[in-house]
Amino acid sequence: MAEVSIAVLGPMAATVAGRPVPLGGPRQRAVLAVLVAARGSAVSADRILHDVWEHDTNVSLGTLHAYVSTLRRALEPRRPAGAPAQVLITEGNGYRLRADRVRVDAETFTDLARQAEQALRERRHEVAARLLTEALALWRGEAYADFPDAGFPSAERARMEALRQAATENLYEARLALGDHAALVGDLDKHTRTHPFSERAWELLALALYRSGRQADALAALRQVRETLGRELGLDPGPSLRRLETAILAQHEQIAPRPDTRPRSGNLPNPLSRFVGRPGEPARIDALLAEHRLVTLTGPGGVGKTRLALESARRRNHADGPWLIELAELEDPTLLPAALAGVLGVLGAATCDRVADVLGDRDVLLVLDNGEHLLEAVREAARTLLARTPGVRVLATSREPLGLPGEVVYEVRPLPAEQGHELFLARAATNVPDWTPDASQDRLIRRLCHDLDGLPLAIELAAAQCRVLSLEQIVSGLDDRFTVLHNSADPGRHQTLWRTVSWSHTMLTTAEREVFHRLGVFASSFDLHAAAAVCDRPVYAELNALVRKSLVSAEAGTDPRRYRLLETIKLFARGHADARAGAAHRAWVLSEAEAAAPHLRGHRAGSYLARLHAQQPEHRLALSSAAQQGDGDYMLRLIGLLHWVWYRHGVVAEGLSWIAAALELGHDAGAELLGPVHLARSGLCYLAGDFGAATEAACLAAEAGATSGDTPVEVQALIHGALFDALGGAPDTLERSRTALTRARSAGARWLEAEALMVLGMLLRAEGRTGTARQRLTEAAAVAHECGHGFVRTSVDWMIMKIDLELGAHHRTLKQGVAMLTSLDDEGDVTSWLVCVHFLAAAFALTGDPTTGALLLGAATEHGSRIGFSPEEMDPVDARRQAAQVRAALPADAFDHWFERGRSLSRSDVRDVATTRHHAPPHV
Repeated sequence: MAEVSIAVLGPMAATVAGRPVPLGGPRQRAVLAVLVAARGSAVSADRILHDVWEHDTNVSLGTLHAYVSTLRRALEPRRPAGAPAQVLITEGNGYRLRADRVRVDAETFTDLARQAEQALRERRHEVAARLLTEALALWRGEAYADFPDAGFPSAERARMEALRQAATENLYEARLALGDHAALVGDLDKHTRTHPFSERAWELLALALYRSGRQADALAALRQVRETLGRELGLDPGPSLRRLETAILAQHEQIAPRPDTRPRSGNLPNPLSRFVGRPGEPARIDALLAEHRLVTLTGPGGVGKTRLALESARRRNHADGPWLIELAELEDPTLLPAALAGVLGVLGAATCDRVADVLGDRDVLLVLDNGEHLLEAVREAARTLLARTPGVRVLATSREPLGLPGEVVYEVRPLPAEQGHELFLARAATNVPDWTPDASQDRLIRRLCHDLDGLPLAIELAAAQCRVLSLEQIVSGLDDRFTVLHNSADPGRHQTLWRTVSWSHTMLTTAEREVFHRLGVFASSFDLHAAAAVCDRPVYAELNALVRKSLVSAEAGTDPRRYRLLETIKLFARGHADARAGAAHRAWVLSEAEAAAPHLRGHRAGSYLARLHAQQPEHRLALSSAAQQGDGDYMLRLIGLLHWVWYRHGVVAEGLSWIAAALELGHDAGAELLGPVHLARSGLCYLAGDFGAATEAACLAAEAGATSGDTPVEVQALIHGALFDALGGAPDTLERSRTALTRARSAGARWLEAEALMVLGMLLRAEGRTGTARQRLTEAAAVAHECGHGFVRTSVDWMIMKIDLELGAHHRTLKQGVAMLTSLDDEGDVTSWLVCVHFLAAAFALTGDPTTGALLLGAATEHGSRIGFSPEEMDPVDARRQAAQVRAALPADAFDHWFERGRSLSRSDVRDVATTRHHAPPHV
């Protein structure tokens, strides 16, 4: 099968090796569509320009070549640079899409329809029906739907629509031959309304009506088509319609209902919509059923268990079945045997033993759908049938496993982002057929699907609202999603999200309900220890039950195991929680920060910093909750514990915002609470380049620390206040720094001494006393190594590298800088990592590789802008001089080019660039 697939039977899309690839904007997509519509033939460049740009004569061949080049990279991502294209090739003065390298859904549809037509002529009606069903499922909307107003696809669109109509009518003919006349009447009636001049469609409708025992309705349909053709076209019905009318009046045997000679093939309902997403999952479940006799699909309500089970069951080839037994509306467990017997046609069976006796050795698949509320009865029924009937296999759907020996549990997960997006578009197309979302609307759709946890039910309900609400209204209404997302046309328990979650909620015990409500307070994932903390007691048994009942998800591969509630389920739980839950969550967040605080500047700082940074969603929730309660003291206490995490991870703008809110609420708090918060503010203002505010906050912190007897806060403020003042241009800061060092040593905290030595070394270097500065920095590194203060070790290395760079040791400095970057990357540091990347940009430029320097400068600028941090604002003298060195090493247009490319680099890309290029020859 071709690796590249392109879909044009609906919104245009492409995949390479099964993965979606971007096709660019409307013009670029149109270029590809022109080549697809050519069906493997070459198209001249002039013709493409005419078809895509129509009356725009200002477009150049260069623009077309650029689009083709971008498309080639998308369709052949692994093609080596300089290698000839294999998919979109140049031919003559134009381009061609190689038919042997690309699978186009329109061509697949045409091939399947042609095979089906041959099977129909040979009276192989079952084969024809299967092929045509597969072919028509490829359609996701109108052909070339992305180009409704363009002229170039009109001929191909008309050809495909004609083939689609013919295939649809061929499918109706095949199903009529198989005896499905009664089920087809509604579909054919709708089809004739859509295609009122199709004599074949009217012929099939009349025949279906007649074979369903509705001779008068069949003759009325024939009269209607005669009137329509005469009134609209001035034509009489053709010979085939006239012969059928004669046969119906005479009740000829040749048109009599034909008995269904097929073996009983179950009762699975025909799908009303296309199955979207979950590629490969029906095949995996099919394989499980081939090996195991009991497979249970589990997952939260609305995740798509039933639809996946039905799609999987349709793949099975059993002599009898599959048989769907719908249990959702069955409330009395004693009626389960009768429900089974009724579906299977077992007369007089009041017990599962009797059903098993009748089934005997029949090869049959039973689909027991939505049995979580009858769990014990379903378990016993499955146990009896599997034990006594060797040919029976059971595919069950439930929010909880049956718990039988030999059961295989398949967890149905929410849809990934791309599949959720595809589902929304497919369902929205049925509600708003003429709508094609633009780029901004497409982004809203992706956000919507993410916020709805990828739950198919929620996505489908949201898509249904497109008929009456805009996307912006739907997205803004998600805070009240239980009201917004509903389907008044569905009377079942999936009518609303609220009913879906409430169905699971009613099946919880009292203890399980209490724990479920408390767990809704978490903002993100949590572990067993955190769950016990917010519930004020051990909760293993209840948590295990909630996982089993699909209300809580366990995150595989985590150690210790972590758990999560989908956002929709979480909102339901929060709606039932009381104020004690929020208070318990705030207490747990504070206790976690208090436990970590003594270790944040020691040998184990990395793991504690990472743990607290991962809990940032919980910090936000706790601070927000405290603000709503007016608890300024709590906010001050938590911020004082978190400020070093914020500093290291670059939480600048958000941190300053929380600090302002806390100081406003807790303005009359004691010095013991205000001191650490002023210290936090001073550090974040320093990172933001506001040295005046940083100095002011450091002074306030020192005063509060002295008042409350908090020596570490007071001394830290003295140490760093001297640095902030120096950066602001104040004199005599060196002597203040020496005094702070003396205070740090007398406090007996080695980490404080390391910070004081580091700042003293920085100030000595700023005054040009490089030798003495290096001595103090080396001493700081030794103390930091002893006490495990990794931040000071890194900062000292950075300062020494700056000295070496100024002294001309460019290559040695570059090597040290790359090693530092790797270490910071492993630790997850943000601010020091950005400073290092910025510094490396200058080091590369000074070693003869300014293009890499511009790349890294662009990366540092972009990543810093995302958190409100700029190395050039924090270090206005050195960093700005280093940036100027990079700019001066390249022509302006070359610098701009590489700088912009650098803005697109991820952290891992930056690491790869730095580690590979410092060994490579210079890039010019």
